[in-house]
Amino acid sequence: MTTNSVTRNKKHSLIIYFTLAYAVSWCFEIPLALSARGLIKAQIPMAIHYLGAFGPMIAALIVTALTEGTDGIHTLLSRWFKWRVEARYYAFAILAPVALFALAVLINRVTSGAWADLTLLGEADYLPYLGPLGALVLWFLTYGLGEETGWRGYALPHLQRKYSAASATLILAVLWAFWHVPAFFYRDTYIEMGFLGFPMFLVSITFAAMIFTWLYNSTGGSLLLVTLFHAFFNWLSVSEAGGASVGIVMSVPVILWAIFVVRRYGPENASPIHRQAAKY
Repeated sequence: MTTNSVTRNKKHSLIIYFTLAYAVSWCFEIPLALSARGLIKAQIPMAIHYLGAFGPMIAALIVTALTEGTDGIHTLLSRWFKWRVEARYYAFAILAPVALFALAVLINRVTSGAWADLTLLGEADYLPYLGPLGALVLWFLTYGLGEETGWRGYALPHLQRKYSAASATLILAVLWAFWHVPAFFYRDTYIEMGFLGFPMFLVSITFAAMIFTWLYNSTGGSLLLVTLFHAFFNWLSVSEAGGASVGIVMSVPVILWAIFVVRRYGPENASPIHRQAAKY
């Protein structure tokens, strides 16, 4: 690859990245949506839905290789193993979702008189029963590692080169939300949201994105921590084990914490240390 080609790729790296992330993920999800809507006759296994989660990671690896070479790949991969961070961030990433889930279980007990069936934590859409640990590992590998390697590992630091943490987060949140669009045509839980489903989803994912930005920047760019939080939060918040109110119980504190983060640390960095920005 010539120097001019590398320069052009660097200039347009984010556009290339998001295009690839969408393309890889949607090549699995659009056929699922067409099949679910009866627009194609092919019977497509719904389990391939999980392969779409790796679009952001694959795009990040490809674009990094094209624009930064082996040094860039090493830097990106090293963020997966950045585990030496303050214990309070581990507590937040793991214990905060667990505590909110426990609160939802207690609320369900008070309102319905029934305790949670924790075996439901082992269920995953479109797959045989995995057991709680198996389901958590699935979330960690797919919509944890598969997404976060791209969204926070690549896109966020590149956006934060040019924009404040808050502005970069808003841009990423919108693109992250629209990446989910095909799922609104085949996933039952998304379809059930109805006409206002996507606008509400966009708002919720914007607040969630701010939490991820705060956690990523505060830990000096640890993909491990944001992946753990993403995995634990999704695993618990979508499970029927938490009762009917689990989504609300776990989402409202996220909104409040996102507001607190911006007010406490300011929009420029949204963390106690300087925002993590790509070097080139």
